[in-house]
Amino acid sequence: MNKENICKVQLIGNESVIKDAVDLSALEISFTSKPLVIGGLAMEYYGIRKRGKDIDFIISNDDYETLAKKYPDNRKDKWGDLFVSFERYDLLRSIFRLDYGFFSEGAIECEKCKVISIEKLFFMKVLAFDNQPEVEKHARDYKLILDFFLKTFQNKEYVANAGKHLDEYINAPDGTICRGNYRIV
Repeated sequence: MNKENICKVQLIGNESVIKDAVDLSALEISFTSKPLVIGGLAMEYYGIRKRGKDIDFIISNDDYETLAKKYPDNRKDKWGDLFVSFERYDLLRSIFRLDYGFFSEGAIECEKCKVISIEKLFFMKVLAFDNQPEVEKHARDYKLILDFFLKTFQNKEYVANAGKHLDEYINAPDGTICRGNYRIV
């Protein structure tokens, strides 16, 4: 029996997607913390789906305050989540009042920004879907990232073993086989 059946996957995103899409120099500020790529561009970075027209970031409170002072007409407030919006970019101080410190934990470092970790991106998509399940984009993204997680992280040996017993699972109450008489891999 294999000593360690933990599925080990090293996720390597497509950093060229970030380099080609992100240029915040027109904002003419020096960020105190690298902006954190979230949303569609992060989904594209991980190969889950193509991004939309705009790019979303979470930024530190200090950087939000600098942008808000420099571009007061671009400020927005969505249920307490403050952000500064431009034609191509939305730079948010928080989402569901969870801030940069929370979402940047485990982020992938790039040259001019960070990319949200796949786990935090998944959590973010769950929050969006839970909050607005009627919004088709949230439902679609939730399903895409859930499928990605299962395909990428499920232990392949366990999946194959379960596949050998589908009829038994289907005929068992709640799919639970009691005192099953089969070989466990």
